[in-house]
Amino acid sequence: MRGNTLDPFADRYAQRTHGMTASEIRALFAVVSRPEVVSLAGGMPAVTALPLDSVGAMIGELVSRLGAQALQYGSGQGDPLLREQILQVMALEGIHDVSADEVVVTVGSQQGLDLLARIFLDPGDVVLAESPSYVGALGTFQAAQAQVVHIPMDAAGLIPDALATALSELAARGRRAKFLYTVPNFHNPAGVTLSEERREQVLALAEAYDLLVIEDNPYGLLGFENEPLPALRARSAERVIYLGSFSKTFAPGLRVGWVCAPHAVRDKLVLASEAQVLCPPALSQLVVREYLSSQPWFEQVKVFREVYRERRDATLDALSALMPPDVRWTRPAGGFYVWVTLPEGLDAKAMQPRAVHARVAYVPGIGFYADGQGVRHLRLSYCFPDPDRIREGVRRLSGVIEKELELRATFLGARTRGGQSRGPGDSPGADLP
Repeated sequence: MRGNTLDPFADRYAQRTHGMTASEIRALFAVVSRPEVVSLAGGMPAVTALPLDSVGAMIGELVSRLGAQALQYGSGQGDPLLREQILQVMALEGIHDVSADEVVVTVGSQQGLDLLARIFLDPGDVVLAESPSYVGALGTFQAAQAQVVHIPMDAAGLIPDALATALSELAARGRRAKFLYTVPNFHNPAGVTLSEERREQVLALAEAYDLLVIEDNPYGLLGFENEPLPALRARSAERVIYLGSFSKTFAPGLRVGWVCAPHAVRDKLVLASEAQVLCPPALSQLVVREYLSSQPWFEQVKVFREVYRERRDATLDALSALMPPDVRWTRPAGGFYVWVTLPEGLDAKAMQPRAVHARVAYVPGIGFYADGQGVRHLRLSYCFPDPDRIREGVRRLSGVIEKELELRATFLGARTRGGQSRGPGDSPGADLP
């Protein structure tokens, strides 16, 4: 068999596999599973906050009552009753002018994103995405051989002026972005939320440039301070495709998400999904359907909000009390994540092995960019550890950063005495207030 000694199939793979790389988060799984390591890395929901006895009894009764249906193939578009219930969930964010026929149930919202990439992206197409952006989306776009153009963010989310500049520059080169991918609420990884004013500005630009918007909104109901802002999809039915998920508000292990799209796109999504998985798992859909119809699910969302609010507060308090000067971070009003900016010259990826040695894990920022940015950044996730573990994890991380700063000061002193004043890692990374 031809090929190289490391991979005898190397000359047989499709070109698109060249864009398939392990994410920074998945690469940490072996580390974060060790009990002595405080993981501030993966965004694992706090499923122990669910009434597990009630959920378990509900599932047992469901299988007893609907076992033949639950264990059989289903519709490629998803269970009709579940799609009706999804309309009620989206209504909480102002989405009312929609029918169940526009909803396609998917195997988590990640499959929905992959399906959209399959039906919209050809190799070399341009996708606009926030800077930084969700690592799972970047992996999907890279596998589709798309070119990702990042749009800067600040504390109020994506910057419309920067979006306008990118669209204008593309148009001047005779090119057009296939879509803008955005996580407007409690952004992963940045933790910020797109302001009300900017939502209108982004959609105005989308209208002016005939731009499609993919709104990924897994955290929208998990705000700590205010009611959810109306979704982008609530403001534009034809311009916005909406991705939703039950992974953050119920259980990620069920892998149930959805896409809300105009009918023409809906048809292609169903065909692409049937080619990929035939149909989403019937049992998972019926469990979610039963949960929404028989359990106080919105009261449970409120429980999750309080759990995550307490953990967010523990994270921010610990960062304020323990971090060295010149370390900065975002202050999320919901969701799972805090985005940390290290002092000039530090490299979060290079620092990671020393953090693991100190028994704390985070995700380096470089994994959230398609173009090598993010050297000075890292993502902390507060959703899974309890507050005491969070505080201990931040204490350990603070010690690692202090040690890095000491080593850097020693290194720069030696370089200066040797006639050189610039050390490795000095080039500034992208900054997010």
